[in-house]
Amino acid sequence: MTKDMMIKSISEFFAKNKVESMNLIEYKSYGSDVPVKDYIIRRYFGSWNRVLSVINKRYPVSIAVAPAPKQDKKVEKKDGK
Repeated sequence: MTKDMMIKSISEFFAKNKVESMNLIEYKSYGSDVPVKDYIIRRYFGSWNRVLSVINKRYPVSIAVAPAPKQDKKVEKKDGK
């Protein structure tokens, strides 16, 4: 697995979990669900911060925020007696 393939798979993992980035402890907490183990990533890139910066440059993760639902405005008629 090349560096580029690793970064792309991690970026897709972030998008699947709907996060833009996560720290190393959160990444490790997913256990065997992660696409690439953390020690292999750190061996190739040196640090987790470098991994995150490469992800942001090559395959940025953008999570779209859902718009708030529109509320119907109820008009109350006032009696003018």
